[in-house]
Amino acid sequence: ELQGAALRRVPLPPDHRQRRGPFDFVGDVHGCLDELRALLRRLGYAEHPAGWQPPPGRTAVFLGDLTDRGPDSAGTLRLVMTMVGAGQALCVRGNHDEKLARALAGRKVSPAHGLGGTLAQLEAAEVAAGPTFRAEVRHFLEGLPGHLVLDGGRVVAAHAGLPERYHGRDSSRARRFALYGDVDGQTDDCGLPLRGDWAAGYAGAALVVYGHTPHAAPRPLGRTVNLDTGCAFGGSLSALRYPELEVLSVPAQAVYAQPARPLPQP
Repeated sequence: ELQGAALRRVPLPPDHRQRRGPFDFVGDVHGCLDELRALLRRLGYAEHPAGWQPPPGRTAVFLGDLTDRGPDSAGTLRLVMTMVGAGQALCVRGNHDEKLARALAGRKVSPAHGLGGTLAQLEAAEVAAGPTFRAEVRHFLEGLPGHLVLDGGRVVAAHAGLPERYHGRDSSRARRFALYGDVDGQTDDCGLPLRGDWAAGYAGAALVVYGHTPHAAPRPLGRTVNLDTGCAFGGSLSALRYPELEVLSVPAQAVYAQPARPLPQP
């Protein structure tokens, strides 16, 4: 029996090294559906009834935080879920997505930071999308990986960034860092988590593309790029074309939520 046994290697959820791209990494959408549609058009994606057809060979990669604060989290989820289901996109989980999944599972969570509005939008969307829509959203969010290792390990996508020691790992520490960044539970005078600047000391070989911490413009630093440009706060929605390393942005159509403080410059 041992001689006849076969060894089958099963990659961990973050391991998509075989996906070579090219990729279009999209920063934190936060329910800004109109801006997302405009950005996809700028990237060359064509809208069809079955989703958004990418330019030949390209794949969109969403960096998490699809929901909250913006005007149409339900529509954003529907668009991204359709693209992922059609093989047109990949997506990692953000901390807002994690919180929404917990709420949909019936766990007690605070409705702050836009979650209450998202839950109301999902309830209203079930009229058009069907009574199973919220269950489908929960299943989708719970199945998202904490991060993605792509292009033979040359590029890593993680919502809040990820030090090299966690690349490709599926441990609780790796997942927590990818969701929340370098935090230890302390908060500042605005009640926001104090975050260490992990990117400032990053010296890994892979390019890490992330979001989570909003800035007034994309923040390239060494082998990292932060694409959260505060669309819901009236900033912009940004994407990175890889391997071209070209950044494209579209301006927010409105200020949908007020930031606790002005967005920092990169």
